[in-house]
Amino acid sequence: MHRYRSHTCGELRAADVDKEVRLSGWLHNRRDLGGILFVDLRDHYGLVQLVARPGTPAYEALDRQTKESVLRVDGRVLARGTENVNPELPTGEIEVEVTEVEVLGAADPLPFPVFPEDNANEEARLTNRFLDLRRQRMHRNIMLRSQVIAFLRKEMTALGFTEMATPILSATSPEGARDFLVPSRVHPGKFYALPQAPQQFKQLLMIAGFDRYFQIAPCFRDEDSRADRSPGEFYQLDVEMSFVEQEDVFGVIETVMTDLFEKFGGGRHVTSPFPRVPFREAMLKYGSDKPDLRAELELVDVSDVFADSGFKAFAGKHVRALAVPDTAGQPRKFFDQMGEFAVEQGAKGLAWIRIGENNELTGPIAKFLTEDDTKALVEAVDGKPGTAVFFGAGEFDEVSKIMGAVRVEAAKRSGHFTEDVFRFCWIVDFPMFERNEDTGQIEFSHNPFSMPQGGLEALRTKDPLSILAWQYDIVCNGVELSSGAIRNHEPDVMYEAFEIAGYSRETVEKEFGGMLRAFHYGAPPHGGIAPGVDRMVMLLADEPNIRETIAFPLNQTAQDLLMGAPSEVDEARLRELHLSLRRPQAKPTTDK
Repeated sequence: MHRYRSHTCGELRAADVDKEVRLSGWLHNRRDLGGILFVDLRDHYGLVQLVARPGTPAYEALDRQTKESVLRVDGRVLARGTENVNPELPTGEIEVEVTEVEVLGAADPLPFPVFPEDNANEEARLTNRFLDLRRQRMHRNIMLRSQVIAFLRKEMTALGFTEMATPILSATSPEGARDFLVPSRVHPGKFYALPQAPQQFKQLLMIAGFDRYFQIAPCFRDEDSRADRSPGEFYQLDVEMSFVEQEDVFGVIETVMTDLFEKFGGGRHVTSPFPRVPFREAMLKYGSDKPDLRAELELVDVSDVFADSGFKAFAGKHVRALAVPDTAGQPRKFFDQMGEFAVEQGAKGLAWIRIGENNELTGPIAKFLTEDDTKALVEAVDGKPGTAVFFGAGEFDEVSKIMGAVRVEAAKRSGHFTEDVFRFCWIVDFPMFERNEDTGQIEFSHNPFSMPQGGLEALRTKDPLSILAWQYDIVCNGVELSSGAIRNHEPDVMYEAFEIAGYSRETVEKEFGGMLRAFHYGAPPHGGIAPGVDRMVMLLADEPNIRETIAFPLNQTAQDLLMGAPSEVDEARLRELHLSLRRPQAKPTTDK
């Protein structure tokens, strides 16, 4: 018999009754029922129930072991009585009567229990991540992640894509976030940058003639943590294709995402085909460029209705309305709670009215609206009796943010929200440029390597802020999975686009010399996208926080509490790297 096991803990079935077996695993749980000791032994593959009789060496050995100790046990497989079968376990028809126990690894008292899974704080969980990963939910999430990556590799290969690796040590690139820099020992004063994405390299692979590339690519960005964003590093399904237009990229990704989410989504439906929503339309209808289409409500621009109305608080402002049908049975509490929610999002309040029979209005602002205002408003929102209408007013971006959140919350509270479904969409026609609110300068609004719609002529003849780009995002249930674009592959277009964004020709040649040089030697039209693996798994696992899908994530302040990173470096190492430290000065204190 093998030194440690003849079977795994999830393997034994009724057909194995009377076999002599050897198992190894962790002591998951222990119960003493009437003097008979029952122990659950756990390994990667599952749970099996052990039983030890009083007065036996096995009983004494199992009784004194702490939870999470690693044990090797020998014993005989017994059939459970009909009344004791556990239908929730694959091994639930049997148990193993233990004859011998060996302790392979004793466990000290635990900082938090592995079973049952209590609400341990995140600091304790990340500091002891090896314990946290033993929990069933976390173990399941990490296995799901592995299965998703394996599926993506298989699917992309079947679609004719070639998996290729790109460099980790590279040059800095304006991807929109801060780089992680790596000092060069042999080139004093110079730095590598960890890639924010393999953007330039995958384009160069297209120029090199590889046609269809993919990679499960590690990316590194020095940015703040969010629930759907991991600080430090993340992984994406990086894809690039030659001789394609936007719809060609969409066709591949829709196939992959539909297959993936149907396979691992636990029976949740995937709506297909994915609708194409222009960026401006998304902001108007949903208040967001990553709309949650499970919410079956839309916003309506009613600024014109209030431009000359009797309600002066809305005059001269951008006003967005949200019509919520079938609210006749909703109590006043519903409206109060929606107002409280809007304030939490940053609003000063939430105006509302309700439409009754013959289009009579009730609510806090109804008295300010004339008959003409009422008629125009009801028509604008396609209001019916029983419809409630909420309003947001102010600057476009502010109203969009607040009312976008109100839209989803109102849908959930009023029964206009569909659960157990994955609703994807493409957000298209992003603006190529935007104006920086602080500096007033024109800058890229998305990926700087995108092809502008209209090409060189548009760059030279149009207002930059009116130029659209062949850029797109894929969104699922309100989570942006990725941005992508049809790339610019023409040097003149690249020079012109970067000049508009404030980059001189010399700067472009210095920062992107490799890419420009490649464009001069026959570059094919190409495009791509890079859906985030972490976010896919987060959606499939129905986890609200992306750290729950990563084996060893950094915490919210980009620290690895388990390994102690980032850590200080001694003076000898700094000298070797030609570095000296300039620490931030402590803020002066003032006496009162």
